[in-house]
Amino acid sequence: MVVSLVRSEDHYEGVYEALRRLGDALVKKMEEAKDIMVKPNFVSAYTSLSATPVDSVRAILDFIYTHVGERRVLIAEGPTIGSFREALDNYGYLELKRAYDVAFVDLNADAGRAFKVYDSSLRKRVSIYVAEHALKSDFRISICRPKTHDTVIVTLAIKNLVMGAIKSPYKGRMHQGYSAINLNIALMAVHLMPELAVIDGYVGMEGNGPVDGSAVDWGIAIAGLNALEVDGLASWMMGFDPYEIGYLYLLHVAGYGELKVDKVEVLGESPKVWRRRFRPHRGYEAQKGWISSKDKLEEIIRSELGKAHT
Repeated sequence: MVVSLVRSEDHYEGVYEALRRLGDALVKKMEEAKDIMVKPNFVSAYTSLSATPVDSVRAILDFIYTHVGERRVLIAEGPTIGSFREALDNYGYLELKRAYDVAFVDLNADAGRAFKVYDSSLRKRVSIYVAEHALKSDFRISICRPKTHDTVIVTLAIKNLVMGAIKSPYKGRMHQGYSAINLNIALMAVHLMPELAVIDGYVGMEGNGPVDGSAVDWGIAIAGLNALEVDGLASWMMGFDPYEIGYLYLLHVAGYGELKVDKVEVLGESPKVWRRRFRPHRGYEAQKGWISSKDKLEEIIRSELGKAHT
C-alpha cells in the first residue's frame, strides 16, 4: 500500500493534499462504500490540543464532495473526558451541518456489542461493549493528531478508532497493564481497522499526552489505506521504534502491514527529512514493559487471528 506524506501549511491544506495524492485508489474505495464514518479524536471535550481540529475533518468532507460526490457522512466519537455534545460545540463541529450532509453519532450512547478482552494475567475474561455504528460502517476514516501517550507510547489512527468505539464506562477495562492493553487494542483493531488513516501533523503533541502534553509544530500530514503502515511510519517519524509499540507490533505479527519504513512505499516527501524527536511521556520506559511478555502476546495474537476473521 502507498502512504502519502506531504508538507502542511495548515490543518486543512495538509489533510486535503495528503488525500489527493492517494488518487484513484482512494476515490474508488470511497465510491464503493455504502456508508462513510469519520472518527475524529475527542479524548477530551475541553482541551483543544488533544482533539482533531474541525478543519481537518472539513478537508475530508470537501475531498469526498469534490472527488466522490455528495454523500451522507457520519461523524462519530465517544469522548473519554466530557460529552460528545460538548466536544462538538467547543471545537466548532456543529458548523459542518450548514455545508454538508453529516450526521453526528455519539458512540458512547450508541447500541453496543459485547466482546471479551484480556485482564492483567492475560486471561480473556473482561467484558466490554463496542458501538455498533463503528463496527458496521464499511468505510471508517480515522483522523487525529500525532500524540504521545501515557500507556502505549503513541496514539495514532488505529488507537483513535479502537478506543473511541468502546463505549463508556468500558474504556477503562481495556487498561489492564502494559501487556494487556497493547494486546487488547490489537485484537479489537481487527474488528475496527480504519479503511483510511489520516494523521494531521500540522501541530502534534509531545510529552505527557494524550491530554496534558505540549504542542509540536511539525507541518506535515500523512494518509493511507493501510492504517498500520500509516501509524508505523508516523511513529517512526516521531522518533520512536514502531517495533516497541506493542499494539502495532502485534498487528504486524498478525499480517496487517509492514512496520519497516524502507519497505513502505511513501509518496511525496522524504520521511527522513521530516523525522524529529517527540519528547515521550514521562512513563515511556515503563510502557516498554510489554516486551517482557512478547512471546506470550504473540502466541495469543496468532491463536486469536482465526477467530477474529470469522
